[in-house]
Amino acid sequence: MAFRISLSYRISALLLALSVLAGCTSGTDEVKLWIEAAKKKAKPNVEPIPTMKTFEKFEYTLKAPDDRDPFDMPPSSKDDEQSADAGPKPDQNRVPEPLEGFPLDGLKMVGTLGPAGAPEGLLKDPNGAIHRVHVGNYAGQNYGRITAINEGQIELVELVPNLTGGWVERQASISLANTDKK
Repeated sequence: MAFRISLSYRISALLLALSVLAGCTSGTDEVKLWIEAAKKKAKPNVEPIPTMKTFEKFEYTLKAPDDRDPFDMPPSSKDDEQSADAGPKPDQNRVPEPLEGFPLDGLKMVGTLGPAGAPEGLLKDPNGAIHRVHVGNYAGQNYGRITAINEGQIELVELVPNLTGGWVERQASISLANTDKK
């Protein structure tokens, strides 16, 4: 008797599964028709290609014979040649420091250590390493020498080449980075 009951349950479960599967296939024709109609109604929303603006041609002409072309280098003179030798020059004999391998805008000040009279600055390089720096250390790719370390910034003097082949000092600073995350 137990065998017949379980057999009848099996047969009824099989018939129920077949009827459910048969019910799933009967309504797909309407769905297919609706999808095709929706595709026909849909129009692509493509904006037209914008028209290209045309610009008037302009040819630069010198107004006077002694006017200088703004795209030419200024004429060199004896004063310029002498000024290339005069003035500051980078020290080619010293060993470059690790922070000279990074551009100045890639370095971030993250703090200071030590007493107010002789603080050490903390600079973070683009690789994430933090370096201690003192007055007299170098940073940046333009021979930047640290001249002062304050609570909020590190001041430097960089040597940059000028047009005459010489060097010019330029003031720069690295301010304390804002570490607040919102």
